[in-house]
Amino acid sequence: MRAISVSTLPALSPLSIGNVNIGFPIVQAALSGYSDLPMRVIARQHGASYAICEVMLDQFLLALSKRQKTKHFLDIHATEHPVGGQLMGAEPEQFSLGALKLVEAGFDIIDVNFGCPVKKVLGRCRGGFHLSQPEVAIDILRRTRDIVPPEIPVTVKMRRGIDDSVESRDKFFQILDGAIDAGLAAATVHGRTVQQRYVGPSRWSFLSEVKQHAGTRLRILGSGDLFTAEDCLRMIHETGIDGVTVARGAIGNPWIFQQAKALAEGLPKPLPPDLHEQAAVMRAHFQLCMQTYNEQRAPLLMRKFCIKYSQSHPQHEEVRLDMTRIRTAEEFEQMLNKHYSTNSSGRYIPREAHGSQEEC
Repeated sequence: MRAISVSTLPALSPLSIGNVNIGFPIVQAALSGYSDLPMRVIARQHGASYAICEVMLDQFLLALSKRQKTKHFLDIHATEHPVGGQLMGAEPEQFSLGALKLVEAGFDIIDVNFGCPVKKVLGRCRGGFHLSQPEVAIDILRRTRDIVPPEIPVTVKMRRGIDDSVESRDKFFQILDGAIDAGLAAATVHGRTVQQRYVGPSRWSFLSEVKQHAGTRLRILGSGDLFTAEDCLRMIHETGIDGVTVARGAIGNPWIFQQAKALAEGLPKPLPPDLHEQAAVMRAHFQLCMQTYNEQRAPLLMRKFCIKYSQSHPQHEEVRLDMTRIRTAEEFEQMLNKHYSTNSSGRYIPREAHGSQEEC
């Protein structure tokens, strides 16, 4: 990766999606199993101007009631507006009804998922599968735009195609044009194909083509291989897109947003958070988990985040091992007291530490 000279970068333009003002154009992506209310709130507190919830199935949404233990999927914190709700499904009519459920829950933007590359999702004709059937995909977009109130923007998440064939490319742009004609406000494009999943580099040059094709008719956000603040700025400046959505690079690393904001303002990149700051953020994250779920579930759900937070610790391998054993709130505090009570410098998380969590 080339180093960025912040002194030579032009200022970033603020992002708006439809009539929703986002502001700083580096935002938190939807991440299956991760971008719940606690993660979104922590990201917002650290400079993300917008965040999207983890993807939900239309069938799941239509069956959901406030009495169920799964109602937290529709919970929105008072401080996190604007917030996006992301939806995935197979049938156009059911899809649009699921979108209405997200509107009723209070989400400010409705995002349609045509990008998920997970095999079980593709096998059920959802997510990235729709990139193979433009007519159905466009029907979903039209029905969703029609049923969602006009003041609420509708957006779409896509990959650059099912594969690298000419046919897949043509279908991608057919769907993109359909999104524009249907009145969508933005498209987020991941630079890999569905077939690639997370293998090989994300093709950022494709994002340039997409933005040139869409022009001012559609906001284009980019996704893929955004693991550092420098990556985020580089993607915007190299491709000309309107913004980026940070996925895997933000798990256990909410500081990426404030680091990117500093660089964008021509300031030095902030130092990695020290151990006391890391512990304070983990405690805040854990408290949000306790409020969102319950005392029994929160420690187990927090464990996967703690494993990611551990990558900022200089003794990350030892810390990570202890974090995998957390079962209770008491064990969570014991872990923090053991590894974070004495303050010292943290570290920037290396690119290879971000793993392959599913970004749907």
